[in-house]
Amino acid sequence: MSKPVSAARAAPQATFARRGVSRAVLVGVCALCFAASAAATIIGSASMAAMGGTPMPGGWTMSALWTRMCGQTWPELAAPFIRMWTVMMVAMMLPSLVPLLWRYREALGRARQARTGWLTALVAVGYFVVWTAFGVVVFGLGAAFAALVMRVPALARAVPGAISVVVLIAGALQFTGWKARQLACCRHAPARGRKLPADARTAWRHGLSLGLHCGGCCAGLTAILLVVGVMDLRAMAVVTTAITSERLLPGGKRVARAIGTVVVGAGVVLIVQAAGRG
Repeated sequence: MSKPVSAARAAPQATFARRGVSRAVLVGVCALCFAASAAATIIGSASMAAMGGTPMPGGWTMSALWTRMCGQTWPELAAPFIRMWTVMMVAMMLPSLVPLLWRYREALGRARQARTGWLTALVAVGYFVVWTAFGVVVFGLGAAFAALVMRVPALARAVPGAISVVVLIAGALQFTGWKARQLACCRHAPARGRKLPADARTAWRHGLSLGLHCGGCCAGLTAILLVVGVMDLRAMAVVTTAITSERLLPGGKRVARAIGTVVVGAGVVLIVQAAGRG
């Protein structure tokens, strides 16, 4: 009787050990990806800073990210921006994505280890494809806006005030029910106890869904990054900390509202400063 009992006890222990190894592998791979993307982001930011920018009416500077050099085509300008954007998003979003990737692995149940690994990678690829698509949209809007303010000095002078309004709106967005719903999707997908089929189509669609919900959840904070300076390392660090905190800390809704309070306060300060310059 002792052997069956021992075997019964050993099975859960072996399963727990395999789960521990799987988690360690996932965290290790993600940590390497984060380190590589963070290093590339720092290098890219330094490179952009060295290029300088164009002083604009209103006391701000137009980044070289948005302006074409002589003979440069729009695709040639867009390609490095989209590359930098994608690498930057890997560095910013990966810390809060890791728990969701682990939840996905658990939702696959008893799928083979190798299959689970590549399906999890496919989820991550789908997730960052969405962020890359957002980058394409951001570049189009940013380049169009840059061309407009270069031609309309009055609009350029209004930019500092517009930045403060964007920050204020982004802070207010943190208190909305829409933000709470998007945040809940980001924190709890897939739901505990839910099982997902171990196939590529489901993994791809799950990654895309996570990316869309995450993009909505981060819309306000990402907007702050865009108007403050898309390649500003300090802004990136602050926004990354805020995003990761509201995703991972207990009481995510309260954390989001606390972040919103700080952001609204910063928006008010910026509005006062812009009015003083005006």
